[in-house]
Amino acid sequence: MPENKNRQFLEFEKPIKDLFDDIEKMRQTAEKNAKVDMSGPIADLEKQVIEKRKEITENLSSWQKVQLSRHPDRPYTMKYITKMTTNFVELHGDRNVKDDKAMVGGFAQLDGETVMFIGQQKGINTKMRQLRNFGMANPEGYRKALRLMRLAEKFNKPIVTLIDTPGAYPGLEAEERGQGEAIARNIYEMMRLKVPVICVIIGEGASGGALGIGVGDRVFMLQNTWYTVISPESCSSILWRSWDQKEKAAEELKLTPDHMHEFGLVDKIVPEPIGGAHWDYDLAAANLKQVLIETLRELKQIPAEERVRQRISKFGKMGFWDELPA
Repeated sequence: MPENKNRQFLEFEKPIKDLFDDIEKMRQTAEKNAKVDMSGPIADLEKQVIEKRKEITENLSSWQKVQLSRHPDRPYTMKYITKMTTNFVELHGDRNVKDDKAMVGGFAQLDGETVMFIGQQKGINTKMRQLRNFGMANPEGYRKALRLMRLAEKFNKPIVTLIDTPGAYPGLEAEERGQGEAIARNIYEMMRLKVPVICVIIGEGASGGALGIGVGDRVFMLQNTWYTVISPESCSSILWRSWDQKEKAAEELKLTPDHMHEFGLVDKIVPEPIGGAHWDYDLAAANLKQVLIETLRELKQIPAEERVRQRISKFGKMGFWDELPA
């Protein structure tokens, strides 16, 4: 069982928390009385935890998947980079305004190959979340990302983006510095990059904040993530003037990986450890790493001009609609 004394549990994970509490009580009993052997009952309860994790996450609602994608113990971009790669060298600044801490990026070795990794970083505690602006990048964050993409293209290195944001920062100062233009510029430029580009939604994928680094030859989603134009809470507040309908909004938005794959908006769903990525960082990173290595190998076989043509065609064909008689 993964050790974490400060493990946090969501409301629907309460049955797992109860089992953890029972395990802790047994351990305390064993520590107080050395003659009492609790190893057998503890092992049985640990098996029950794994079974309960599987049972709970087999039939999650859309809103529960949104909650799981925001789990405070869930691995963020830097954790995936640390677990999947070696020799990561972080690069800073957009060479114009400042270094946006909500957007991180740099070169790293993935299975012996140099790859440019770029992604949003939320922060692992209150102080770091404030520093990282909760993963909501300003225009300089997207311009930094674009600078790093162009650097990767210059040296003919593939690009992997890891998306995890509740949206681009909507503050007045961000709008004054051209938030919309920065995101639109990224989408335009990413369409034309001559190196392989893989985009992975590892948590929240909201609106333009996700699209600003979300255009690639392949777009993947982890199993317990979401991807849509607006968060369920914001959708609920617009339609019902209240957050109370967020569960209904989540269902209607069709934001889960299954729906996104069915609509043709993502190419693959990457499995997570039983119960979610927050239960086993190593396995979550290993699953994603294997998919990235295989996909990069596949994309390298395609000439650069053909990759760009396929990328433009792929995004140009997205969406569907019904025409009704007037």
